[in-house]
Amino acid sequence: MSTTDADGLGATLRRWRDRVSPEEAGLPAGRGRRAKGLRREELAALAGLSVDYVVRLEQGRAGHPSAQVVGALARALRLDADQDEHLHLLAGLRPPAARSVPRVVSPGVRRLLRRLGDAPASVFAADWTLLWWNPAWAALLGEPGPGRLNFIRRRFPVPGAVPADGTVLVESSDAAGTDRTFVADLRRALARYPGDPELLALVAETQAGNSRFAALWDQGLVGRHREDRKTIHHPEAGPLTLDCDVLLDEEHDQRIVLYTAEPGSREEELLRGLTDRAARAPETAVRGTGGTSRHE
Repeated sequence: MSTTDADGLGATLRRWRDRVSPEEAGLPAGRGRRAKGLRREELAALAGLSVDYVVRLEQGRAGHPSAQVVGALARALRLDADQDEHLHLLAGLRPPAARSVPRVVSPGVRRLLRRLGDAPASVFAADWTLLWWNPAWAALLGEPGPGRLNFIRRRFPVPGAVPADGTVLVESSDAAGTDRTFVADLRRALARYPGDPELLALVAETQAGNSRFAALWDQGLVGRHREDRKTIHHPEAGPLTLDCDVLLDEEHDQRIVLYTAEPGSREEELLRGLTDRAARAPETAVRGTGGTSRHE
C-alpha cells in the first residue's frame, strides 16, 4: 500500500473508527466484542449512512463524498475542529467555515506577551479589531478610549462612521503596500468567517464609503500582513522609527503586533523611557475600543 493510500480518506476513517469506543458513542458495548472501536454498521447508523457506503468509503471506492456525508461522519466519530478540517480536506472538500471571528485572547498568549517586558504589544482579531494591549503599547500609541478600535476603519475611514483621529500619527514606510496587505488579510478573514455579521458589515461599509479600499478590494487580493517599518510621531519623544512585526496565532486566528527598536539606537533609548514609565500602569485587556492614535 502506498503512503498516499495509508494516509488517505479510507485508511483515516478506519483508524478513527477503531479508536471510538461504543460507550463514547452512546452505544452498548455488548459481550464477546472483537472490534477495537465502532463496527462499520455502528458508524453507518450513527452517521445516517448505509453500511455498504461506509465500506466503499473505507475501501476508496466511493468517489467524492458530499460535505453533508463528511460532516455526519465527523460528528459520529467525535472529531475535534482540526480533525474535522483534515477529514474534509482528505475528501477534497473545503473545510466548514467558523461561524464568527474569534474575539477572546487566550491566557497563554497573554502570559507570553507579558514576558516580553517593555516591548509595545497588542492583539487584533482577524477583522483587525483591537482585543488586547499592554501599557507599553498605550505609552507609544496612546491609550484607546471607549468604543471599538478597528484598524481597517482607522486606516480606511468612512465619513461619519469613525471617531475623530487622535494626536499620535503613525506612518508606514510603504503606505501603499501596507494598504494592500491589510485589504488582502481582510479578504482572507471573510473567506474563513463568511457568516460573521460584524465582519460583513465592516467590509460592506468600508467598500461603500472609502474609494481607496473599494479599489483595492476589487483587485481580489488575498494574503497576510506580516511586517512593516513605521515612524511614530510621539508628542513627547518625537519621531520614532520602529520595526513593526505581525505574528499570527494560528489556533485563534489573531494577529500579535509588536514594536521594537534597533539595539543601541536613539529610538531604543527613547522607547525605553516611554515604556519604563508605563511599566507601573495596570494591564488593560478589552474586546475592542475606540482610539486615540491615527495610522497612515
